[in-house]
Amino acid sequence: MGSVGIRFTGAGRDLASILIATLAFAILSAHFELCETVLAWTRPHERFQLDELPGILLFLALGLSWHAWRRVREVRAELRHRHVIEAQLREALHQNRLLAQAGVRAQEHERRVLARELHDELGQYVNAIKIDAVCLRNGSDGRASPVRDIALSIIRMTDHLQVVVRDIVQRLRPPGLDELGLSAAMEDCIEGWRRRLPAVEIRMEVSGDLARLDESTSITLYRLVQEGLTNVARHACASRVHILMQQRMAGTVDQPEVVLTMRDDGRGSKTSAPHAGLGLVGMRERVEALAGRFDVTSAPGAGFGFTARLPVVQLTA
Repeated sequence: MGSVGIRFTGAGRDLASILIATLAFAILSAHFELCETVLAWTRPHERFQLDELPGILLFLALGLSWHAWRRVREVRAELRHRHVIEAQLREALHQNRLLAQAGVRAQEHERRVLARELHDELGQYVNAIKIDAVCLRNGSDGRASPVRDIALSIIRMTDHLQVVVRDIVQRLRPPGLDELGLSAAMEDCIEGWRRRLPAVEIRMEVSGDLARLDESTSITLYRLVQEGLTNVARHACASRVHILMQQRMAGTVDQPEVVLTMRDDGRGSKTSAPHAGLGLVGMRERVEALAGRFDVTSAPGAGFGFTARLPVVQLTA
């Protein structure tokens, strides 16, 4: 309504200016006897019918007014059509976001089920195989024999398989996220990356209450940090990584948001380069699916960083 009022105010001001200019022109015409002057100037050229010029100009003015009126009607119709299209696009975007959120929830549900199955079923069977191999080794009375060697080999393979299964389960579902919350799960994730990247200093700061975030927001933040640290390990050649996660009010809007910022001092890259990979695309899609905003800052030799802003949907007690 405010913008419509501004347009009407501008139109009224223009109309008042036209009326004032017309009145001033009428006063000047009466003062200088403009019509008599024009008539005296055109009388010697009667053969050119110059005295008909005022009528012709009046008809032209009316024709231009009719033309402008037709164009105004077309513009109004186009604006109405554009408003309808924009409303349809907003609805389509809303539905697309709902679909993307449903896809993320379905993906995380499948990951949770798969992680539970790996932990409960495969983990138990691997542990049973290891127990049988230990019994087989202990039954050989410590003497060197093919049976003992096979038992030791089985034990080593099951140990390795248990480590692999544990890593897969942790990647599928953040350990401790459901029981301990986002901050604890994030610390566990970062501690694991510190062990994998001992030469990289990874520092994390958390501010605000993040314990009551909804599951979609929590898992998205976790996946962003996970993917960001994966990029550091694969591409960055960095020595320091700084992660800042904070909850705050979104500017002048009375709406809380959680902001995740991650930067490294690595070699960086052009964000428009084709080799940027699908990791950033997936991160952006995750954030935008929750009606958030994802920004990347990077340049060759200047490190890489991203900022994700997500609206907060807090869980009720």
